[in-house]
Amino acid sequence: MSTLRSSGSTQHRIYDAPMKPTIQFLMTDQMQGRVIDPELPCITPNFDKRAAKGVRFKRAYTPNAVCSPARASLMTGLLPHSHGVLEVIHCVDDDQCNLRTEFPHWAQRLEAAGYQNGYFGKWHVERTNDLTQFGWQVNGGSASDLYKQKREEVGGGDKRKGNFSLEKTNDFPEGYSRTLLYGVTDTPVEQRDVGVTTELALDFLKANKSGDAPWCCFVSITEPHDPFVTGEEAFDQYDVDDIPLQENVDNDLIGQPNLYRKAGVPWLDMDERQKKEAAACYYASITEIDAQYGRLIDYLEETGQRENTIVVLSSDHGELLGAHGLYCKNIGGFEEVYHIPMTISGPCIPEGVVSDARIGLHDVAPTLLELCDEDTIGDPDSRSFVAALKDESGSSGNFTRGFSEYHGGRYRLTQRVVWDGPWKLVWNGFDFDELYNLDDDPSEMSNLIDDHVYEEIVQSLMHFAWERIKETGDEALWNSHYPVLRLAPYGPDILEDSPHLGGCDAKKRLPISNPRIVTRPGHSLSSSVSEKTDI
Repeated sequence: MSTLRSSGSTQHRIYDAPMKPTIQFLMTDQMQGRVIDPELPCITPNFDKRAAKGVRFKRAYTPNAVCSPARASLMTGLLPHSHGVLEVIHCVDDDQCNLRTEFPHWAQRLEAAGYQNGYFGKWHVERTNDLTQFGWQVNGGSASDLYKQKREEVGGGDKRKGNFSLEKTNDFPEGYSRTLLYGVTDTPVEQRDVGVTTELALDFLKANKSGDAPWCCFVSITEPHDPFVTGEEAFDQYDVDDIPLQENVDNDLIGQPNLYRKAGVPWLDMDERQKKEAAACYYASITEIDAQYGRLIDYLEETGQRENTIVVLSSDHGELLGAHGLYCKNIGGFEEVYHIPMTISGPCIPEGVVSDARIGLHDVAPTLLELCDEDTIGDPDSRSFVAALKDESGSSGNFTRGFSEYHGGRYRLTQRVVWDGPWKLVWNGFDFDELYNLDDDPSEMSNLIDDHVYEEIVQSLMHFAWERIKETGDEALWNSHYPVLRLAPYGPDILEDSPHLGGCDAKKRLPISNPRIVTRPGHSLSSSVSEKTDI
């Protein structure tokens, strides 16, 4: 199998040369997509204004459940197996999970087009921390001298330091370090990462307000990533007793992978009050982010730059926040982790639209470049969603399907997540699979994988998964014909047997969630012999 990977494609032109838009990218870390939904109690007046001024994508997803792979996908438009960063880079040896630098970044495209680009805060894409080689002329990454100078100037430090009026630690199982889960600190927001990073971005905006050249300002903070730390002022805006817990917080995970229950052990000691405190600290941290990022938008308004500025708000991935008895991310292919916030506003973008289009974080790379009339990158792993962005009806159009991959972190796991309309398949290489109807079961508590009424749905989703694996060159999975590694409900030859959906024998899949079930009455395991058995 060979895959043709294009370095870029030319899209139709949107702007005349003198009207190049500027870009303000507001990046968060581990922020659930649902926190910007109007019905949630999270207080975000500035984010709400941005959504009202542009398009909010309520089905946006991340291509990977952890920081480094997702962020590398954002920068390159590639899936993790293509760009090489399969896990968080500080969790492996230095010769593993390295970014393949032969693929272009969208910031490099902008730099070549005359943009002045500045990056501030968390990078976490690769190990050199030399952002200038990736198109960011102003390197304000958290490992840079510029960042360290600003932190020293404002007296900043680790958010886990300081005095806490409220805190909860992770204490179990025995033998692991006690770490902070959430807390309320007396350290001012200006001295924490979100404040330091915002100040650096504001300095950049002031230095580029002349309009002599288009600019891109990327602001990347470490909040609201665990531990969920917030200040008193933001925390006091929430009544802990009134915080609603997620419907699935007490899910017993029966019929779902056993690993999920095992991963929940550290939080078995939490009572309902503590779960509400955790949620309140998480939401309050986001309220602080909203206020800081609001300062940047206000500056654009004050200087008359907002009308020509594309403003993107998103996150690398979500946070479980007690869903299914879990916190953080990594373990569990649930929407709390994979659904991310995505709002985009700017010139020629309709206002007040809530879109049903399913778009990925990696799709942002070709989309921004098309909006700026530059040759795009990322094909075939990603595609521009400018068509969805311009659709005032907010319909899903041709953006109904999504595909994500997870390769583990410290513990190696293989997982693929596939969406098509309301259907979601979590294909697990470590346990049995999961099938959810997100319209009927948005909390993902009823795994339908062994209900054979849905065999054609599973077959259709696997057909799409193998298509993506083939066209993006994921050789490891594509060649997984070795007998003991046949862990998918349908193998890659489904593409040969079934050129159209529903064309192969759905009865050839065995139920695997119950290990006692080996075969069905009258079912034969005999099949044609394949030569594809190399490991």
